Formats: sequence, structure tokens, C-alpha cells
Amino acid sequence: MNGSGDSVAELLAGITDGVNGLEGVEVLVCPPFLYIPQAREAIAGSAVALGAQNLYAEAGGAYTGEISGSMLRDAGCSYVIVGHSERRALMGETDGGVAHKFMMAQENGLTPILCVGETLEERQNDSTLTVIGAQFNAVVEAAGIEAFANAVIAYEPVWAIGTGETATPDQAQEVHAALRAMAAKRSAKISSDLRLLYGGSMKPSNAAELLAMPDIDGGLIGGASLDASDFLAICRAASV
Repeated sequence: MNGSGDSVAELLAGITDGVNGLEGVEVLVCPPFLYIPQAREAIAGSAVALGAQNLYAEAGGAYTGEISGSMLRDAGCSYVIVGHSERRALMGETDGGVAHKFMMAQENGLTPILCVGETLEERQNDSTLTVIGAQFNAVVEAAGIEAFANAVIAYEPVWAIGTGETATPDQAQEVHAALRAMAAKRSAKISSDLRLLYGGSMKPSNAAELLAMPDIDGGLIGGASLDASDFLAICRAASV
């Protein structure tokens, strides 16, 4: 919930200019709902894709204040984030509810970016993989492993979001490798093709080291995405 019309215009102008010439990297922006039409116009003709931060778990109807997957697709989105840790923690979204949103996204032609992650307490209790496994398995049970042929997973350790803390590359790699192994138990093809993003305070100073890990395919960028130069520095690290 950041930005204004002016700041969105400035940010996207910087990003679209900066991604020209970058090779081997996909760039996506997910603005707040109100700025999606503005963003669509700003990135037109560039290599930047458009997504949304959330969607409602129903196709339409009497759900005042909510946004459906078909509306997002109509507005030009091709991706949508589902199950972000802030929505799980602050809005009480459950694993089952997130799975329903995941399916609604795909039913409307959107690629879901499924967020999974553990709290500090869960990490300290050595239950990281149990928590993440439950979040992943809820979607597999609802949609099937084949659904991940058109999906992305973002690992976001809750304790490293907005805190300035970052999982070490080895800590992040351990969880990414575990996620890929969970998928491999069901489909080797899906597992090998699955894109896994790291979403815990990735920034220019640590992006290259994190992205060098074998199972970290990209980043879900928070604070650093609000500054075009920082965001582009991460994009350049990913394109190396």
C-alpha cells in the first residue's frame, strides 16, 4: 500500500528505461489495484509484465470492495500474488483460502505467484519445512501438481520482511531446495521447470549472492522495488 499517481509514474518510467537491453531476465511489477491502469499504459511496449497484489476467491457477485480475477485479466494483468505473508498474518488468510485464490487466478488466465514462509517463532522451533510443506501441499491437494506448470512460488521468511534482516544464501537455498524436492516427489518435470523466488529483503547488496544459489531463480522484491535504481540493480544481478 505504497505510492501515488506521481510516484508510480516516476518509478515506472525509470524501470522501463532501465530494463532495455537486459537479457535473460523477466521483470514484473505489481502495483496497488488503483494504479493498474496507469501502470499498464506506462509499461506498454516495454519488456515489463503486469500483475496484481491480490484477488478475491470468487468469480464475482455481491462482494463489495473486492476484485476478481476476471477484472484483473481485463485490466491487463498476467500475474497475481496469492497468500502474501502480510495477508496471511493481518487478514487471516488460511492455507485453504489461498489455494482457492490460486485456482481462481488460473481459471481467469492469470499466473499465480504463491507465497510461502515461516515466522521467526516457527523457524526457532525448527518447523520451517513443516509450515512451508503445509502451505504448498494445500495447493497441490486442491489443484494438483500439474497446476504448478503455470505458477511461481515465492519463499518469503516472515522474519525477514520489512525488518532489514535477510536469510543467508545458504538458509534461503535450503528452503528453495526443499520446495523443489517437494514438487519432485510428484513430478520431476514440474520440479525442474518450477520458478522459485526469494522474497525476504532482497536488495542490491545481497541480490547477486542470493541469485547465485542453484535453486533461487529470482526475487519477489519489497522495499527495494520502490526505488528504480535499487530495483534495476537487482534486475541486473539476475541477468548476469
